[in-house]
Amino acid sequence: MRPYEQRFPWQLDWNLLRTFMVVVEQRGISRAADFLGLKQPTISSALKRLEQVTGQRLIIRKPNEFKVTRAGQVLYSQCSSIFGSISQLPSLLEIGGEDLRGHISIAVASHVISEHFDDMLHGFATKHPKVTFAFTVAESEEIVSRVSQNRTGLGICLLHKIPTGLKASVLYREYFGLFCGPRHELFSRDEIDLADLEGEPSVSFQTETEGGPLEPVARLRARAKITTGWRGVSSNLHELRRMIVANIGIGALPLHVARRDVDLNRLRQLPPYDNLPLVNIYLLTNPNRRMSDAEAAFLSECERAIAHIDLDQRTYC
Repeated sequence: MRPYEQRFPWQLDWNLLRTFMVVVEQRGISRAADFLGLKQPTISSALKRLEQVTGQRLIIRKPNEFKVTRAGQVLYSQCSSIFGSISQLPSLLEIGGEDLRGHISIAVASHVISEHFDDMLHGFATKHPKVTFAFTVAESEEIVSRVSQNRTGLGICLLHKIPTGLKASVLYREYFGLFCGPRHELFSRDEIDLADLEGEPSVSFQTETEGGPLEPVARLRARAKITTGWRGVSSNLHELRRMIVANIGIGALPLHVARRDVDLNRLRQLPPYDNLPLVNIYLLTNPNRRMSDAEAAFLSECERAIAHIDLDQRTYC
């Protein structure tokens, strides 16, 4: 190593890395200041000091412009990995005694409803009462990023393809169908034909795009000849349901998730009823993560259950 490289880790204030990571994630100095409970000049000064220490321009800051430079992107990736490793320390150090201890962090997409996963969770929590859990709801893309950066132990999300370096197992599968709410004129009709949906406004998940994990759902809307483009969009299932009930537009939901609302006459399924899109929900982990005893035990429990329960049984229709 060059002398500069040898001195760098000893001269660096590690708090600057945390501040920089928050600035990037909050997309601005003022928002980062609010997030950290600090004043804007303090954040600006920290960013300037970090740029001086690294000798690199990390963020381009102009009126109405916020851009992370290539050097800043590399540093952010490393900061996230460091943050993920440090976040693991409490669980890694929580050993001793006969009872399994530790903390398990899980990032989940908004519509993860699986009786099989609930059974796994119940069985593990009952067997190990001193293990704690934290669930964070996030978009599937964000979950992939967190798992890749070691900022969460496990992820449950949708995937278009399995990310390089990560391990993914199908946790369960779900069928999607089209629905309208009680304010829609089709809701009270005795018979509804597929042609009745042509030209209707729609609402959709953000991932219903070409190459996205819910691309098959977009094809379902095209099959029904619903209006091209959406009138409402959300990454959260509960908010998408709200827009359907409020009659902002017709939207697609997992059949087993919508079943209760259908039974309570709050939603009505619309045609087509055959050849509906089948979507996989994955359990995502990072093989390079040094898991705590609690995380490793829980993952082992999940993998054992997945291996012993046929996929057809984990397909909700």
